[in-house]
Amino acid sequence: MKKAFVTKEMIAEITKTYPTPFHIYDEKGIRENAKALKEAFAWNKGYKEFFAVKATPNPFLIDILREYGCGCDCSSLTELMLSEAVGVKGEDIMFSSNDTPAQEYAYAAKLGAIINLDDITHIDFLEKTIGYIPKTISCRFNPGGYFAIANSIMDNPGDAKYGFTTEQMFEGFRILKEKGAEHFGIHAFLASNTVTNDYYPTLAKSLFELAVKLQEETGAHIRFINLSGGIGIPYRPEEAPNDIRLIGEGVRKAYEEILVPAGMDDVAIYTELGRFMMGPYGHLVTTAIHEKHTHKEYIGVDACAVNLMRPAMYGAYHHITVLGKENAPCDYKYDITGSLCENNDKFAIDRMLPKVEMGDYLVIHDTGAHGYAMGYNYNGKLKSAELLLKEDGSVALIRRAETPKDYFATFDGYDIYNRINF
Repeated sequence: MKKAFVTKEMIAEITKTYPTPFHIYDEKGIRENAKALKEAFAWNKGYKEFFAVKATPNPFLIDILREYGCGCDCSSLTELMLSEAVGVKGEDIMFSSNDTPAQEYAYAAKLGAIINLDDITHIDFLEKTIGYIPKTISCRFNPGGYFAIANSIMDNPGDAKYGFTTEQMFEGFRILKEKGAEHFGIHAFLASNTVTNDYYPTLAKSLFELAVKLQEETGAHIRFINLSGGIGIPYRPEEAPNDIRLIGEGVRKAYEEILVPAGMDDVAIYTELGRFMMGPYGHLVTTAIHEKHTHKEYIGVDACAVNLMRPAMYGAYHHITVLGKENAPCDYKYDITGSLCENNDKFAIDRMLPKVEMGDYLVIHDTGAHGYAMGYNYNGKLKSAELLLKEDGSVALIRRAETPKDYFATFDGYDIYNRINF
């Protein structure tokens, strides 16, 4: 059973100041998880987590992770700028992008970030853009085909737009070495949101074997291996969470079996976790405002896909708790909907819940990553506030809700402010 980290009484008090909908994050849970990750990979002297900014781009939350030694994984200009603004610079930034505009490579180089190339053609593109090849450089690897653990297919890298082929990795390392690169990284993201302790160790074994061959055949010094993201979270209540300490131990065993005998015991392990770091520690809190009885039973809430796109975009499952009714029987079947002019604007379809009454608070679980971040403004809807439930029980506003003025602010040259009564 999933349990919300807020109660009906807490939300009733919070909404006196901050109306629903809003995202709220659990500082205590974030800190405990970051500490566990750090301990799980403490065996590796150079280990570093580069938090995937795309998952939850909020400086207040990034500042918490920085206390545990986390850097930033960035994929765009604004993510680089955000990282710089919170004081993350140099090789504490991993810039992993694709189809990358020149100005973004230039900005990453200016910050001294580690650049992770997505394609072999980007070697020349980067050199022309910034005038040199950095001494430390990384390449993203995509072996193609399917990625499987035991006999279970986890994902389909061969259908993904990212990364170098195996042959291109060897060619790319040789070219980069000739152009002055001295230290190399290998990066791969081969499966998304895996709820298994075997994913990272299996991926690590594959990358460690590749690293040994690359170093032997190209003479390149492999400085780090970036296992990227992919460690998932249990969105469904019946799923068991990953054990990060068991995962770290599995990677350690592969490291000692493959890299150490090859004289590569100085290789640092990097990770780029977003969902795992933040996902379970965020809730979208919304209020039931309408009920509709037609061909189905509908509960309309004051949030919509603008606040959480994953169910509409992927058909993704997010658990829902009706606050104050945690122990009531789930004997009513509802579609939980938002107000967008799109029929897929539903947080749940045919979901069994306790009887929902108007004014009830609904907590939509596991929105701490790829929740607010994926929001948009279709139908002129405005993005909600973000709050932080602090360890002492107080609540802080860490991003205000958008206003109509924000929505109209980019209409430069059209005197819209004097035509609207805000």
